[in-house]
Amino acid sequence: MNFEVSQRFHFDAAHSLQREIDTVSSARIHGHTYHAEVTIAGTPDAQGMVVDLGIVRREIASVQQQLDHHLLDEVPGLGPATLENLCRFISAQLRPRFAGLASVSVWRESVGDSCRLTIS
Repeated sequence: MNFEVSQRFHFDAAHSLQREIDTVSSARIHGHTYHAEVTIAGTPDAQGMVVDLGIVRREIASVQQQLDHHLLDEVPGLGPATLENLCRFISAQLRPRFAGLASVSVWRESVGDSCRLTIS
């Protein structure tokens, strides 16, 4: 049997972005509350767990510290602070620790935008 377990977290951060539309407001430094979800797939071990969620929370906290209350434009390795790049960044940070990392989602509740990176 294959199971998926997920852990959600959020972070508040500022950024600027060069876009083809809403150019003036996007280019100014502005902030969002971002929500994210990390999903790990696998077969439960002898204890019945795909992964210990305490370990997942610990590793997420490390990623969260790099993003929360930061100017995302200055986060090494992130690139422009798009939802796609945030998914990629979070995935790159967690993938070495969790071989079963199946997906990373990032969204902004306030405007309804979301992105999901599915890892195959």
